[in-house]
Amino acid sequence: MDNPATPRAAAPGPRRRDRHGRGMRGPIAPPQVPIAASRAEAFADLVQDSVERLERRWPQLADIDFLVLEVPHIDGPGEAWNDEAVPLGGTMPAQDGRRARVIVYRRPVEIRTKGRDERAALVHEIVVEQVAELLGLTPETVDPRYGED
Repeated sequence: MDNPATPRAAAPGPRRRDRHGRGMRGPIAPPQVPIAASRAEAFADLVQDSVERLERRWPQLADIDFLVLEVPHIDGPGEAWNDEAVPLGGTMPAQDGRRARVIVYRRPVEIRTKGRDERAALVHEIVVEQVAELLGLTPETVDPRYGED
């Protein structure tokens, strides 16, 4: 027996309107506006900006891959971190046909900085230090403004 007064179960699929009848809400800002970028995208942009600054002086950086990872990984069972030894970046030398890599860890850097300008300065320091390690140079040689506030 069908009772027309009994509500039917909603059909599976996306809801077209919310229960207040206003419909689906769109994004707050268009994708080309900086506020629309996620924190990870904004951080990757900081790394890319730092690399572009250095590539003007060091064209061989085009042969290095620059990566952003969320957090560093513990490789072996005997390795452990303490509060003072969480790395902010790392390098992997070229081997077996794979290009050299510079890695910047996003979350440890974000935790240590308060604003975008401070974060950009720390990211640049990390990139300079890691590039210097790969090239076998001092950070001051890679970027003469290294260490200046």
